[in-house]
Amino acid sequence: MPKLQKTLITTLIAGALLTPFVSTAQNKTWKPPFIQAEWSKDYRPFRIAGNLYYVGTYDLACYLIATPKGHILINTGLEGSVPLIRKHVQALGFKFEDIKILLATHAHYDHVAGMAAIKQATGAQLMIQEKDAKAMADGGASDYALGSHGASFEPVQVDRLLKNGEIIKLGTMQVKLLHHPGHTPGASSFSFSVRDEKRAYKVLIANMPSILDETKLSGMAGYPEVGKDYAKTLASMKNEQFDIWLASHASQFDLHEKHKPTDPYRPEAFFDKAGYDKAIANLKKTYDEKLRQK
Repeated sequence: MPKLQKTLITTLIAGALLTPFVSTAQNKTWKPPFIQAEWSKDYRPFRIAGNLYYVGTYDLACYLIATPKGHILINTGLEGSVPLIRKHVQALGFKFEDIKILLATHAHYDHVAGMAAIKQATGAQLMIQEKDAKAMADGGASDYALGSHGASFEPVQVDRLLKNGEIIKLGTMQVKLLHHPGHTPGASSFSFSVRDEKRAYKVLIANMPSILDETKLSGMAGYPEVGKDYAKTLASMKNEQFDIWLASHASQFDLHEKHKPTDPYRPEAFFDKAGYDKAIANLKKTYDEKLRQK
């Protein structure tokens, strides 16, 4: 076969193999409505307490619960942050591929846009509160507030639907889902205990019930009971018990005031019941003001 013909065939085969990947990128149908710089900014991972670690970005909080049977990852941040999360997990001495369970505080792109990629890379099971499963499956296009922008993250199939009070188990680790709807219909917090060499700590990863500008508390087409759900959540969250509280955004629990990248291990930095009570009270005040505007 002439050399020129061989070269042409090789080029055509290479082009055919690459075409699906190029096409996928060009036909990407999801796009975040807006992004803040702090959401993608790097932040040094660290041990919070016991076998609980922070592996997120400067503001988008992602948590790794490490166990001998594999790991649980709560939230993923943006799609582009997946390599950063992988780097953080590995920097802490764990294998990214050992992530077995994926959880999320709620189905908004700033917390779940990396789910599809991490699920594919690790084979982990994605578990979500049942009322957010539809949004996960359509990339957020059905979201009552943000759905008007279309799909905002790669759609991903949920492996297990969770209900209020359900326990997620991995080895001896038990994580309890607390359904705190409003921000999304399936918005949830997580309660669990971790232990270090000194003591046990009860942890609350709180899905703080902030209210989007687009939300009408009188009810919306995709979420008629949104106002009532916010009221129930605010009342319920006021009574949560914990030693340490964290949230979906680092800014919501003042991470950068409580922990600097060079700080040593100190779980007590996150003992802040007063800060939690104040944050919930401020959210209740915002809710009451918005309710009067309906």
